[in-house]
Amino acid sequence: MLRRWRRHVGAVSIIFPVVLAAGCSPNGASPTSGGGGAPASASGSKLPVGNPDAPMPSPGTCKVGSRNDQPLPDHDCTPGAINADVKQSNIDRTICKVGWTATVRPPSSVTRVMKAKSARSYSLGRDVAGEYDHLVPLELGGAPDDPRNLWVEPGHIPNPKDAVEHKLNDAVCSGLVPLAKAQRAIAVRWVTAYDDVGLRVGGGKVCLRDNPSKCAKGRHGGRSTGD
Repeated sequence: MLRRWRRHVGAVSIIFPVVLAAGCSPNGASPTSGGGGAPASASGSKLPVGNPDAPMPSPGTCKVGSRNDQPLPDHDCTPGAINADVKQSNIDRTICKVGWTATVRPPSSVTRVMKAKSARSYSLGRDVAGEYDHLVPLELGGAPDDPRNLWVEPGHIPNPKDAVEHKLNDAVCSGLVPLAKAQRAIAVRWVTAYDDVGLRVGGGKVCLRDNPSKCAKGRHGGRSTGD
């Protein structure tokens, strides 16, 4: 997610003030559907299909949440969205192919403007480090430039979410977990995604919790591409 993303946005430690709330409830109503009504997820993840014209939440309508001392987005503002071109049937040609994420990553000229607007949506100022993040990462078929899938994630760079993204990519590309299930888990609450999809991670291995002999074969797709 982050290393490569930083290379494109070039920026890196964005400094913003934020108050971590106990939950993810908004200050006001925030749009969660794309302009014209985005179609339902074709992957079965129940996440909206990416739409670059989806409205950005209004300034001050979103709050950063927290779980296990890690920041979470406001799901009324940032529910996640998926790339309609990525399906279970073509993961070998998309997210499981090294270098593929670079072909769909939006240019910094696009994300620079989005990032500033997203920061205002979350009332983020100038004294907390963070970076613009795909909630559903590109290596799990996340929408590249939909405002509903991007937010300024407070914290150090790189952060713990990177490892979760890579290991879920391993699991999907090794056939342990369906793509849609992984997408949904990381969008709903990335800090519990391993448990939510039935994985156990230990000793550098990613295995099924109910069948520890079935483990991922190694990183596919996200090895050097990140998010």
